[in-house]
Amino acid sequence: MQFTIEREALLKPLQLVAGVVERRQTLPVLSNVLLVVDGDRLSLTGTDLEVELIGRIGLEDAAEDGEITLPARKLMDICKSLPESAVLTVRIEDGKALVRSGRSRFTLSTLPATDFPSIDESAPAMRFNVSQVKLRRLIDKVSFAMAQQDVRYYLNGMLLEMNQGSLRGVATDGHRLAMSTMQADIDHQERYQVIVPRKGILELSRLLGEVDELVTITLGSNHLRVTTSDFTFTSKLVEGKFPDYERVLPRGGDKIVLADRLDLRNALSRAAILSNEKYRGIRLMLSDNLVRLQANNPEQEEAEEELAVDYQGSALEIGFNVSYLLDVMNVLDRENIKMTLADANSSALVQDAESDDSVYVVMPMRL
Repeated sequence: MQFTIEREALLKPLQLVAGVVERRQTLPVLSNVLLVVDGDRLSLTGTDLEVELIGRIGLEDAAEDGEITLPARKLMDICKSLPESAVLTVRIEDGKALVRSGRSRFTLSTLPATDFPSIDESAPAMRFNVSQVKLRRLIDKVSFAMAQQDVRYYLNGMLLEMNQGSLRGVATDGHRLAMSTMQADIDHQERYQVIVPRKGILELSRLLGEVDELVTITLGSNHLRVTTSDFTFTSKLVEGKFPDYERVLPRGGDKIVLADRLDLRNALSRAAILSNEKYRGIRLMLSDNLVRLQANNPEQEEAEEELAVDYQGSALEIGFNVSYLLDVMNVLDRENIKMTLADANSSALVQDAESDDSVYVVMPMRL
């Protein structure tokens, strides 16, 4: 096996694939990347047995077909260290990989391609196409609310729900919930749900670009696959039942606050400086067309902010984790936000004032 490639053509897909590879592995081959040369195409594959990424690159020069696995980090570090205009030649000889570029020469250990595992596929249950940029936007609007290392393992990921004509993402860590819906060319009459693990969602967000090119999503009983012209990404699914998120959405809130998103975000950020570092609590005190924000900490320090808002209703004092509110302000993208409240013990519903394609639920906290 032998091929020649420009450094720039190899580096980006190699970085993406190496991102999937875990540094500390029980199986040595899992810290390697699989290289396959087939005609004028080179494919790179990395996996940690939960997610798998295959990157594809066209080769301009003549190559010898073959397959081998090489240490992912070392190959990437070699690429990074070479000058931008460098051209690499990789040749497999006597079980070693010789990497040459200009006057540089590296000999890397290899493991046979037959040792490299692939994620077991199940028969596809559904396939549809969505815009790459819209799918990325959906993930970015929801993924921050995923749990991390929760014993309720089904919360350590994101629910994808397919319906006739729509794709919805939902995530919750038990203290807050994020939900976003986009139109999609899905011809499926009944609601179909899968849970994609946290790592799969974060890797997918890294891969998707700001382009309107379509990606193909294939769902099996235990995996999700996303395919573009440059890569194929596969993630195992989380087994388990996601909570009934519709029951969590607060209903009947009669106190509606309309505020400038950036003004509120900045006021929350300033008040947060003096909040308790552990609990991050902040008080919102509502009165006619005004909200007062108040935070304090065990050192007896205090911050107070006043902000003009559009609110006509009875006075209300309610506490929140300020980090949760700021996370929502950072993913909403319209000028004004709408917050619907009922009382000091009920969750807040936050969304764009002009659109309801994304909604966020934040539980109150006692201060």
